[in-house]
Order: sequence, then C-alpha cells, then structure tokens
Amino acid sequence: MKRLVIIAFLLAAASSFGQSKIEKLTKPIIEEGKKLYKSEMASSYGSDIFLEKYKEREKIGGYFSYTENATSKCIFFSKGEQPKVIGTMSFDDTFNLRTAKAELSERDFTELEFELYTLRTKAMQALNSDTIFKQYKKTNLNLVPLISNGEKKVYVLTAPKEVNVMIFGNDYLLKFDNGNNLVSRQRIHQDIIWTETDPKVGDSKQVVGGTHTHLPETGDLITPTDICTLMLYEKLTSWEVYYIYSKEYVCIWNCDDDELTAIPIKKNREKQN
Repeated sequence: MKRLVIIAFLLAAASSFGQSKIEKLTKPIIEEGKKLYKSEMASSYGSDIFLEKYKEREKIGGYFSYTENATSKCIFFSKGEQPKVIGTMSFDDTFNLRTAKAELSERDFTELEFELYTLRTKAMQALNSDTIFKQYKKTNLNLVPLISNGEKKVYVLTAPKEVNVMIFGNDYLLKFDNGNNLVSRQRIHQDIIWTETDPKVGDSKQVVGGTHTHLPETGDLITPTDICTLMLYEKLTSWEVYYIYSKEYVCIWNCDDDELTAIPIKKNREKQN
C-alpha cells in the first residue's frame, strides 16, 4: 500500500513539472531502447531457428539483426573477405514463431545490410583491441549496429549465459562518422548488476519492483540499454515497476505497458519546501 501511495504521489507530481520538456528528452531514448529490444529479440529467436535448420556450421561467419518497415530480421553471413548472406529470419512485432519466416538461400547483402555489416566489423575490431571493454565469466558481449536519424552506432550489450538472470550495465556505445570510421567510444554504465528474474523456491515474498542508481558518467535519465534489458526480461519477473535514480531525476518504468515517467528530483523538492 505504501508503495502505491508513493507511485501515485510521484505521478501526480510529474504532471506539474513541464512534462513536455521531459518528453522531448525521453522520447528518443525510448525509441532507441525499443530498437535495441527488437534487434535482440530477432537475434535470439533468429539464431535458434537458423542453427536448427542450417547444418554447415563451419561456413558461418557471424550474424546481426535490424528492423526495416516494421519487420525485424536476423541475418547470418558466411566467412571470407566477400561474405554472403546465408540465412534470413524475419519477424513481425509479435515475434510469434508461428509467423516467423526463414530463408536459407545465399544472396548478396542489401545496401543497408552491408553498412550494418561494416559497422559490426569495425566494432568487433575495437572490441578485440581496446582495453575499455570488459567481459565477465558466464556472459557474452552482443553487438547491435544501428543506423538511425543520420547517426551510425554500435551498442555492445552484456548478456548472461545462465537462465533466470538478467544483467544491467557493462554496456558500451560506439559512434561512427559517415565514412564508418570510429570517432568515439563510451562505457555507459560504470559497473555491472546481476539480478535474478525468478524468486527462489520457498520464498513467499513477491518482488514487485527493482531499482538501480546512475552515476553522473551514465547520465541523468534511463538509458536505451536499460529499456532494452527491461523489455527482454520483465515478463520473466513479478515486477510491476522499475526505478532508476540519478542526481536530477527518478525514472519509473512501467513493466506492464512499457511506458516511462521521468520526474525531476530538484523541482519536486523545491515544491515541497
């Protein structure tokens, strides 16, 4: 009951603090987070489908995913200096496996796919040579190339190898210029947070929410990688909301409808005083 009262107060306060301005800040973050989510969903399901159907494993050079015209695609490409696409798995917004399409015929990259492949290749080179990147035991580093609004980026996400675990942090953002040259690299979160998705057997207390805090280096608001992680794993938890605190804002992610409320902390305190 106390938690519900706090949420109600925060949501009421949010309506008083220039939400239109805050929405301008959060809208691109939400959009990018959902793009990451779709990419990771396509990669997860697409890998399962492709590896079940494709038997010549020695020919596989790698994979990446992207969304085009409301269709999310995971493509696998061959090894070699001039790789070809050897598998295309396509999904609609539901990611229903019954409506997924698998095409295993060899073909050339499309123009967009070749750009994404180039970004992924450059990011992999940085990953193998730059000491900024860390990899922890029982994890994989997933590369997510994005081209959106004239910007070229690659996110590096840490994914658990174990079930019933979700990970926030140890994530990175690489930015490229129009010539696909790496121009900046950033460690988004400064640490890594391991969180169980399922309550332990015999635990009668239901966990209805989670939280973590952002240091100034990460930024004042929820990150696209936070949103991606929450959307990937929230349905495996009993969470209703997730809170992210910084010096300037508290961000409340609704796990039921995937909506965000961001509330300025300083203005809220000033109003109370």
